[in-house]
Amino acid sequence: MAFQTNAADIPRKEYPRPQFERTAWVNLNGEWDYTFDFSNSGMEQEYHKATSFSGKITVPFCPESSLSGVGHKDFINHIWYHREISIPQDWSGKNVLLNFGAVYYNSEIYIDGALAGRHFGGSSSFSIDITKLVTPGKVHHLVVRASSDLRSGMQSAGKQSLQFGSYGCNYTRTTGIWQTVWLEPVSGKHIENLRITPDIDRNLLTVKAELNANCATDLVEVNVYDGNQLVAAGKSINGEAVEVAMPENAKLWSPDSPFLYTLKVALKDGGKIVDKVDSYAAMRKYSTRRDANGIVRLELNNEALFQFGPLDQGWWPDGLYTAPTDEALLYDIQKTKDFGFNMIRKHIKVEPARWYTYCDQLGIIVWQDMPSGDRNPQWQMRQYFNGTEMKRSAESEGYYRKEWKEIIDCLYSYPCIGTWVPFNEAWGQFKTVEIAEWTKQYDPTRLVNPASGGNHYPCGDMLDLHHYPAPEMFLYDGQRATVLGEYGGIGLVLKDHLWEPNRNWGYVQFNSSKEATDEYVKYADMLYRMIDRGFSAAVYTQTTDVEVEVNGFITYDRKVIKLDEKRVKEINTRICNSLKK
Repeated sequence: MAFQTNAADIPRKEYPRPQFERTAWVNLNGEWDYTFDFSNSGMEQEYHKATSFSGKITVPFCPESSLSGVGHKDFINHIWYHREISIPQDWSGKNVLLNFGAVYYNSEIYIDGALAGRHFGGSSSFSIDITKLVTPGKVHHLVVRASSDLRSGMQSAGKQSLQFGSYGCNYTRTTGIWQTVWLEPVSGKHIENLRITPDIDRNLLTVKAELNANCATDLVEVNVYDGNQLVAAGKSINGEAVEVAMPENAKLWSPDSPFLYTLKVALKDGGKIVDKVDSYAAMRKYSTRRDANGIVRLELNNEALFQFGPLDQGWWPDGLYTAPTDEALLYDIQKTKDFGFNMIRKHIKVEPARWYTYCDQLGIIVWQDMPSGDRNPQWQMRQYFNGTEMKRSAESEGYYRKEWKEIIDCLYSYPCIGTWVPFNEAWGQFKTVEIAEWTKQYDPTRLVNPASGGNHYPCGDMLDLHHYPAPEMFLYDGQRATVLGEYGGIGLVLKDHLWEPNRNWGYVQFNSSKEATDEYVKYADMLYRMIDRGFSAAVYTQTTDVEVEVNGFITYDRKVIKLDEKRVKEINTRICNSLKK
């Protein structure tokens, strides 16, 4: 296979990590060789020979998707990928990083038969330094082995189906590479990650540049720009975080004004720049506070804000977990904004980095779920839990904790992330108080919704109720914010836009756009009247239809907006503005 450059015909050709961007890189998306390995032959596979692979697959689309060119629908426990790579000659003397947006679930990476690295976890990005295994100008064999065992219960599955096909609210699985793969050159001393923390109360922006092991004593320099104008700067050595004093009139980020500062971060050794990355940041604050009526409200930038948005699954009929294009990735977020919402609950799935950047740019607050896994314990959703909490195996618990930490690490610096949601509806829920407290301690800058609609405990920042189809407040917490984490599910079948013609469902179903819109407005009016009684946020199900679910604002193929957009926006805007002074 000929080596690919950043050609226009490469799928998902855009730079995959806009909050940590370098200028030199090579996109490895496109045609790879692949073969399934159902017998788990492992090292017996002659993975360095393209002739030993059974077909072609288009990366970054998973083999279950139509865009991959494969479309395999049954369980895939092991898949091998192969392609040739060649390091550009002008990268000589540089370290070479091989980056993966995400691989579901366990992965092993080989260069010319030598094991370069391993990773487990299907939602977090990772990098492998392959410098010692490659030579600029020489052709090398890159092989990835991905393994998945959803039915073990230990992996975070989210909405991936544990049956042959999709059913109910479970959808077609994703195995293997499902986000962009790319190469980039770096210095032997380089920045591995940025951890960006705004503090509007002290007017500080803290930038922690996480460096590789060789450069603790070197200088990190951060310059902050408003457009092309330098407005603030700071420096540090010895691996310390850079504290940047922001201008007195620093611009705050909000859904009404999603202002982003440009960051340029440089690592210097003896005055010489050895690595630099482009990034961005926002000055904003998420918190809670009791209002004049004694109700605990969610706040943004120290002001009450009713957060209202759709449940967003992030599935596409042709790409499944992976949006077919960058424009498709943006579309769902833009329509959410057009509908008058100010928030999205990203439902038991993690999106590629560019999705969060678009939320940052458009001004959408994100509640980020942990993808669920393991068994479903007893569920007591209408009372505080008084049963016996589920115990996971040590291995399953280890999977959860490792992946949840990696997800938070990957997403920490995005301004849009306002709330972490460790559990959904008791799915795999365990050690709720401990997990909620760990999450809050690990990231005290965000709110923690300990279990959206799950078994309720007096911990975290929210009590989250689920009720379908109409909104209902059947519990109230005087010490935390009370929110409606799911409601709605108004179904409307459009026969030319269905995943399956005769197996569709919604929590309630109607026969016309007007009927469905009328019902939506009725529920929204009910919700509006409940705000004074104590609701501080709400999530409507859902953004789009997904496979056999037909309760979206938009059809699964994104060709039809099913409800009256003007009427939806009018009532949504009224709800979002309900607590503003």
